[in-house]
Amino acid sequence: MIDLYYWTTPNGHKITIFLEESNTPYRLIPVHIGKGEQFNPDFLKIAPNNRIPAIVDNAPADGGEAISLFESGAILQYLAEKTGQFLAKDLRGRCETMQWLFWQMAGLGPMAGQNHHFSQYATEKIPYAIQRYVQETNRLYGVLNRRLADREFVAGDYSIADMACYPWVLLYERQQQNISDFPHLARWLEQIKARPAVRKAYEVARSINQESTITEDARKVLFGQTADVLNKSASR
Repeated sequence: MIDLYYWTTPNGHKITIFLEESNTPYRLIPVHIGKGEQFNPDFLKIAPNNRIPAIVDNAPADGGEAISLFESGAILQYLAEKTGQFLAKDLRGRCETMQWLFWQMAGLGPMAGQNHHFSQYATEKIPYAIQRYVQETNRLYGVLNRRLADREFVAGDYSIADMACYPWVLLYERQQQNISDFPHLARWLEQIKARPAVRKAYEVARSINQESTITEDARKVLFGQTADVLNKSASR
């Protein structure tokens, strides 16, 4: 059984998509990041970066004690290797998948995340910052669109690379992107959206959180964190 520490963010969706796609039994443990539950000392033992998602595998393949992991990319890789699904077993196929997984983790996710922050959440709207991240998101969409021009999925077969990218591209309107400018990406997006496991993952999300806006209290918790916040939480 996998314990999934989760909230309804793009990075959280990556893991529910994998678990639903692979039919892996899991127990969902909501961590309401708007209420500061990510600073609970017990959660910090599992996820020292105070971010969701995180997992605990209570039955690891080596038969030893439970294994905990944080960082969505590391979790996807671990689960793919554990289940033998959605990660090619041959060298070249594995390299294809892993480089695009890392591309998402290092590029698409952080750039789109900053896009969200400065255009949606920042109390001070800074035109340069908004333009910077909207344009970089646009560039990355272009990279992915070219990649999908001659293949069905990001790494050939459906894989953890698709699961990593999809939740971020799904928010294209929030990122001020016109998806019709990227026809191959738009086709891929609709194809992933139609998958039963993906629909189930988002149904799970709606059952956990139906909030559509961030309150002022949540804003204080989510933004402007410093090392002092983490140190005080960990020492409780």
